[in-house]
Amino acid sequence: MDPARYEVVPIGIARDGRWRLRADAISLLKQSAPKLHALGRGGIAVSLPPYPRGGSLEATPITSGTQPAISANGNKALSALDVIFPVLHGTYGEDGTVQGLLELAGIPYVGAGVLGSAVGMDKDIQKRLLRDAGIPVVRYFSLTQADVADDRGRARRLADELGYPVFVKPNALGSSIGISRVRSPAALSAALKDAFQYDRKVLLEAACEGREFECAMLGNDHPKPSVVGEIVLHRRHHFYSYESKYVDPRGAEVKIPADVPQQVSARMRELSTAAFKALSLRGMARVDFLARVDFSECFVNEVNTIPGFTAISMYPKLWEATDLPLPRLVDRLIELALEECRERARLKFTYQPKLH
Repeated sequence: MDPARYEVVPIGIARDGRWRLRADAISLLKQSAPKLHALGRGGIAVSLPPYPRGGSLEATPITSGTQPAISANGNKALSALDVIFPVLHGTYGEDGTVQGLLELAGIPYVGAGVLGSAVGMDKDIQKRLLRDAGIPVVRYFSLTQADVADDRGRARRLADELGYPVFVKPNALGSSIGISRVRSPAALSAALKDAFQYDRKVLLEAACEGREFECAMLGNDHPKPSVVGEIVLHRRHHFYSYESKYVDPRGAEVKIPADVPQQVSARMRELSTAAFKALSLRGMARVDFLARVDFSECFVNEVNTIPGFTAISMYPKLWEATDLPLPRLVDRLIELALEECRERARLKFTYQPKLH
């Protein structure tokens, strides 16, 4: 971010859910190879009131009767924030909850709104909407914990109908957490148990053995797709897991642009734009594809409303290959956030009855 144009106020979120202003929040973001670290204690505990207050945070006592000290930088942050860039993944960050708070507070924010964020996290609802819009998705079934408890053999029958291998995954989560590639009925129960740790609903998905592609989207009412990139997994990884994404530096190789026929690339970009619109998304998204080796079938696997922004992440790399370097990409995302906020501000939220 251009320091002549922006003053960055890093808001870290600790494991207990508290928001804190801490210097190490920005240092964690600057690491070229991010590790699994928790935000340190201390700093200024802050909160955002759920009503318009000029974009200001409030200092929050850490314990009853204890008011945190406010530094010079803290005073600046507590005065006003112009726009918030959620660099968050998963529950309470990517699912519409934070977005709802920011709308109540009247602060512009980058990315999809409440509905688009919620749909982006809920794989079952997302796939239903995509399918209804004529966008191809793999065959799948959803199961709740109650479904499994009421009929112990149901998951086995559904998996048999899909055919092995099948993927078992939590319905509303990200970063491939809780996902298992199940090759036989003997492993199905353990996979379900693992997935149900993270969600009350899980999906059983038919496997699409072949290649994985990604396309980045940018815009509001007139979104544009990037070039298409391909994810090539290292042989020791059977699918694009959390470990291959974030832990193993050689877990996957990125090829941008993807080595595919022009008509295949054009079709993926077309489907990406259609998916972005079908899910009522704004700002940004990354659309993930599964395709057969011979491209006889191509499916939208899922749409991510807050794609990764690390040094090795596909979203900024795809736009860089589309002649939009990262600093300008950040500028554009902030411009889109402000544009969206202005559009919402024009809407009426009160009604004056017409008296005759």
